[in-house]
Amino acid sequence: MRLIINNSSMQPIYDQIVTQVRGGIMRGELKEEEMLPSVRTLARELKVSALTVKKAYDALEAEGFIVTVHGKGSFVAAFNQNLLLEEKKKEVEADLEKAIRKGRSCGMSDQEITDLFSIVLED
Repeated sequence: MRLIINNSSMQPIYDQIVTQVRGGIMRGELKEEEMLPSVRTLARELKVSALTVKKAYDALEAEGFIVTVHGKGSFVAAFNQNLLLEEKKKEVEADLEKAIRKGRSCGMSDQEITDLFSIVLED
C-alpha cells in the first residue's frame, strides 16, 4: 500500500490516509482480509505521528472498511456491497454539489443548470 501525504494540503493528514485507504479498498487494490501496515510502521513510513495513523484507522473501522483484531493488526473488512454503493453515491452527490456551486458562481440560474444536466443525461 503506497500512500502519499501532502503536508501543504488543507485536508488533515489523518483524513488523507482515510481517503486513500478507502479509495484503495473501493477500487479493489486492497483485498478482503488483507493486512494493513501496523500503526507504528505506517507512521514511520509516512513520517507522521502514530496517533494520526491510529485516528485514521479508527475512522476507517467506524465506517466499516477495516477491522482491527487486538494483538494481530488491522485488516480490510469483508466487502459490504451496500456500504460500497453508498460511498459511491456520496461521491457522486459531492461531485454534483461542486458542479452546481460552480455553475452558480458563473451566474447560471437553477433552471439553466437543470437544463444542462438534462442535456448531459441524454448523451
